[in-house]
Amino acid sequence: MAVGVFDLFSVGIGPSSSHTVGPMRAAAVFAEELKGSGRLDKVAGLRVDLYGSLAATGHGHGTMTAILLGLEGFHPEKILPAEVEERLAAIAETGTLQLAGSVPLPYGVKDMVLRPLTVLPRHTNGMTFTVSDKEGEVLHKATFFSVGGGFIVREGEEDAALKELDESKKELPLPFRTAAELLGRCQSKGLSIGEVMFVNELASRSEAEIREGLLHIYSVMEECVATSLKREGLLPGGLKVRRRAPDWRERLEKEDKDRDPKYWQEWVNLIALAVNEENASGGRVVTAPTNGAAGIIPAVLYYALHFAPGMDKATQEDRDDVVVKFLLTAGAIGVLYKEQASISGAEVGCQGEVGSASSMAAGALAEVMGGTPQQVENAAEIAMEHNLGLTCDPIGGLVQVPCIERNAIAAAKAINAAKMALWGDGTHRVSLDEVIVTMRETGRDMSSKYKETAMGGLAVNVVEC
Repeated sequence: MAVGVFDLFSVGIGPSSSHTVGPMRAAAVFAEELKGSGRLDKVAGLRVDLYGSLAATGHGHGTMTAILLGLEGFHPEKILPAEVEERLAAIAETGTLQLAGSVPLPYGVKDMVLRPLTVLPRHTNGMTFTVSDKEGEVLHKATFFSVGGGFIVREGEEDAALKELDESKKELPLPFRTAAELLGRCQSKGLSIGEVMFVNELASRSEAEIREGLLHIYSVMEECVATSLKREGLLPGGLKVRRRAPDWRERLEKEDKDRDPKYWQEWVNLIALAVNEENASGGRVVTAPTNGAAGIIPAVLYYALHFAPGMDKATQEDRDDVVVKFLLTAGAIGVLYKEQASISGAEVGCQGEVGSASSMAAGALAEVMGGTPQQVENAAEIAMEHNLGLTCDPIGGLVQVPCIERNAIAAAKAINAAKMALWGDGTHRVSLDEVIVTMRETGRDMSSKYKETAMGGLAVNVVEC
């Protein structure tokens, strides 16, 4: 299917869309296939091989535990944090995995085979699942790649997947792959960028379903913030990073009782930090478009709902309209990155995660603040242009430092980019397409040390303890 807004914004668990959500989804697919084959009761042995970035930073990203949950039949968009804790505790205590939810196997994290120096041809985030019977005969085997944002691709089906994607795009009323094509659709139909995305979404859902789905996505974002603000103490993982969001909220409520506009950046920072602290805790978040960049769009959307002109007099229906328009526009811009480049930190560095999210948020904010399609495209371009070359080098392989603060900084960049674009008339020297291609090429040239391998940058130059 063509990439849609509900592909780019999906509910999952932290801390990483490519290293947690994707592997869990792949493992769940494998378990379902095995169950559907009728050979589940013959399984006596299981082997999981992790390659490249998944093996290098898997422990810090919760990759192995996510795979265990997926093999038990859990999907990232449905599992709740309480279920995560319950099942992982049971597996750790008994040393037994319930394959596809029914066949007990002695298997745990320590049994997985890690191959950090082996990168499979398709993508650095590769994983192979193999099950065999008691004689050692292979019953089922499959290799998957987690390509960013929770998206997975099976080895050997890449060409078929691309063909299916191309065919499905032909069925869309207003297909686009580039920003130039998107702007052309806007001009020919007299629509905004968000409206073009809405028309395409109508090809697979009703208007009511789209609206309800997007408002649900935002409700999960709000719930994520609320949950995070109740937590205190240190983040898990050994870096001893202190949660700041609860203290910041308390201070803001004392200093800014009337929501003074001069405090907008403090509130934006708070939302971004809260989301990413919850993500770092393995909590329930919305990939937007990835987990590592999950705080940017909620933070900028919070700005749109609370600090944009006229929102102080807005009704709840007005606010819901803003949420829907914002997410549709952000989704349209996200499609451009997914189609032309990558949103995977392991493939192009953090410019593909935080940079893409900042660009999506900037364009969306420009649209809900009344920008023309040209101004929206300009806002998205400005935000990415100033995130080019951003590396992915988290300390200890944990999505904490510099990831949490980076979301707050990128949210502020997005707001500034939108304001700059709205002060112009939409004409600018560098196009969004040119910046996206540059991001892709920069990622290709970037040393693998700086692409989620924990082999360079802050990951090796900062002592963990």
